Amino acid sequence: MAADATMPPALVVDREVLGPWSLRTSRDFWEGFAPAALSAQHAPEALHTVFLGERDWHRVESVVVQDGGSARISLTGHGDLAAAADQVSRFLSIDIDAREWPDVGRRDPVIAIAQERLPGLRPCGFHSPYEAAAWAVLSQRIRIRQAAVLRSEIVSRYGEDGAFPTPTTLRTLDLELPGRKNEYLAAVAEAALDGILDGAALRSIDAADAIERVQQIKGLGPFAAELVVIRGANAPDVMPTAERRLDAEIAHQYGSDRSAASLSEVWRPFRSWAAVHLRAMREIRARDTGESTMGSMS
Repeated sequence: MAADATMPPALVVDREVLGPWSLRTSRDFWEGFAPAALSAQHAPEALHTVFLGERDWHRVESVVVQDGGSARISLTGHGDLAAAADQVSRFLSIDIDAREWPDVGRRDPVIAIAQERLPGLRPCGFHSPYEAAAWAVLSQRIRIRQAAVLRSEIVSRYGEDGAFPTPTTLRTLDLELPGRKNEYLAAVAEAALDGILDGAALRSIDAADAIERVQQIKGLGPFAAELVVIRGANAPDVMPTAERRLDAEIAHQYGSDRSAASLSEVWRPFRSWAAVHLRAMREIRARDTGESTMGSMS
C-alpha cells in the first residue's frame, strides 16, 4: 500500500546524553517555570512540543523520551528535520556534556542542595532565540500572566497548529499592543530572517559578544539580550546580571554581603545552570509557602 501523501515526513534520532539528566524533572521544570508553558502532554514519560524549525521556519512536532542515558527524538514536519533534532537537543540542553556538573555542587553546598532537590534537571529554554526575543518584547512592562495571554492569542490567531508565527508573518502583523511592541516585534522578525537570532551561531561565540549582537535589535535592552542568549540559545555558562529575583535568591541563600559575580566563579562552566537552579528553588519555596514571586519579566 502506498504511503499517505498527506502525512508529513518523519525522523527518529537517538542522542547520547552525557552527564546527569532526567527528562521528567526537566519537563516538570518547563511546565511550571518557563513563560511559554507546555501544552497538554500525551504520555507521562515523554515530552511533546510543537515549534518552528529555525533553519527554514517550518512547523515541527517532536516527542522526546528517555532511555537511560539516551534521548530518542521523534520528529514530524516538512522542514529540515535533522536540523530540528539539533534544535530540540539545544532547547532541552541535552547537547551539553554535563559530566562535570556534579563538581559544581561539590564546590558549592547551596548548589548541591538544588541538585539534590532537582535531580537531573537540565534547563529547558525557549524553542529558539527568535521566540525568546518575541517573548522579551511581549513581556516588557507588563506582568508575565498578561504577556502569556498575549502570546497565546498570537499563536492561536496567526500560528500554525500550536507553533509560534513565522518571522515572515510576525513582521506583517498590526496587533493591538501597548507602546511600541508592534515595532519591536517587527524588528525581531527581521533579525530572525537575517540570521542574527540563529541559535547555533549565538551559542558558538563569546557570550558577551552574543549579548551585544542581540542588543542591536530595536527594543531589546540588556535584560532582554541576556534572556535571548541564556534561554533562547540556551548557553550554559552565562551569569545573568539583570535578574532581580535571582539577586534576591542569592541574598537569601548566601547573605546580602555576597556578590553574584564572586559566587559564580565556582559555578563555571555552568553559570547559567546554577542560576536556573537557584531561580527554580525560589519558585519551589514560593509555591510551598504561597508567596508570589511573579514579576513583570521572566
